[in-house]
Amino acid sequence: MSTTEELINASETRIFKAIFPNTTNHYNTLFGGTALHMMDEASFICATRFSRKKVVTISTDKIDFERPIPEGSIVELIAGISKVGTTSCTVKVDIFMENMYSYKRELTVTGFFKFVAINDEMKPIPILD
Repeated sequence: MSTTEELINASETRIFKAIFPNTTNHYNTLFGGTALHMMDEASFICATRFSRKKVVTISTDKIDFERPIPEGSIVELIAGISKVGTTSCTVKVDIFMENMYSYKRELTVTGFFKFVAINDEMKPIPILD
């Protein structure tokens, strides 16, 4: 069995996406709701890889939109475990934006997502064995 630190390191999740017109608002920047959807997905994958159990999102906390993400950008979502409880874990997700045609890269959004491990009856269970 791995240590908690090893599980945390092994569960880091990275996802790349291109920002196309169907995901942008009337300012030609990524919809905030779409960014949240992508972050919840990345954090869910990270929490699942960490625990290898059924998990559900129970809260989000402190979502900071530092910069708009324009159409035509590439984004990288990096999700990592930031806190481990008895039945839950918190995942920090950062979205980095890259210009498609240069090496410029900057942090644009940060947020925290809390997950609880559940059994088949939807009751909380220990996040780790």
